[in-house]
Amino acid sequence: MAQVSLAPEVVAIVGNFKITNSLLATLLVDIILLTLVIYIRTNLSSIPSKIQLIAEGTIEYFHTLTEQIAGKFANVIFPWFATFFIFIFFSNILGLLPGFGSVGFFHNEKGREVFVPILRAATSDFNTTFGLATVSLVATHFLAIKYNGIINYLKRFFSLNPIFLFVGVLELVSEITKVISLSFRLFGNIYAGEVVIHTISSLFAFVVPIPFLLLESIVALVQAMVFSMLTMVFMSILITPHKSEAH
Repeated sequence: MAQVSLAPEVVAIVGNFKITNSLLATLLVDIILLTLVIYIRTNLSSIPSKIQLIAEGTIEYFHTLTEQIAGKFANVIFPWFATFFIFIFFSNILGLLPGFGSVGFFHNEKGREVFVPILRAATSDFNTTFGLATVSLVATHFLAIKYNGIINYLKRFFSLNPIFLFVGVLELVSEITKVISLSFRLFGNIYAGEVVIHTISSLFAFVVPIPFLLLESIVALVQAMVFSMLTMVFMSILITPHKSEAH
C-alpha cells in the first residue's frame, strides 16, 4: 500500500524550479476563486442569483463577526480575515475531492516504482501553511506599526524598566511562536486527515470512507475558521493601543 509522503511530490521541473503537486493545487484554488469573483462581480443584480446570495450572506456574516471582535478596526482586519478563511477552506475541501491523491503517475526512484499524485491539498504541505502563517504575522505587525506608530509599537516590546523589558521580550518571543503554532496546527490536522482518508480508501473502496470524508469536511471548515479567527484576534490585540487595551 502506497504511503502519503510528508513532503510534496515533484510533478515537473522547469529549469531549476520544481513544480510540486501542492503548488498545482494552490494555483487551482486561485483560479477557482478568481473565476468566482469575476463571475459574481460581472453578474451583480438587484435580484440576486443563488451564488450572489451565498456570497453576500457569507461576507455579511464574516463582517459582522469581525465587528464584534475588532470593533472600530473591523474594516481594516476584515479583508485579511475573510481572505484567509476562504483560501484555506477551499484548499482544504478541494483536497477531499476525487482525483486529489488518486490521479497521478509512477516514476522510478532508487530502483522502485513510486506513485506521484498530480494534485495534493495545498494545506497538507507545511511550506504552504508556514507561508500563510508568515503572511499573517507580517501583516499583523505592519498594521500595528501603521495604526500605532513605530514608537508606540516598540514600547510594547522594549522598555527601560527591567520588569517591563522582560515581559516585552516574552511577548516578542510569543509573537514568533505564533508562526509555528499557526502553521503546524493547520498542517498537522489536514495532513493527518489525508493519511486517514488514504488508508481507509486503500482498505475499503466503497461506503466505509464516506463517514471519514464527512468528518474531514468538518475539520476543513473548523481549521479554516481557527486560523482566520486567530489571525483576527492577533491583529485586534496588536492594533489596539496600550491605553485603550488597558481601559
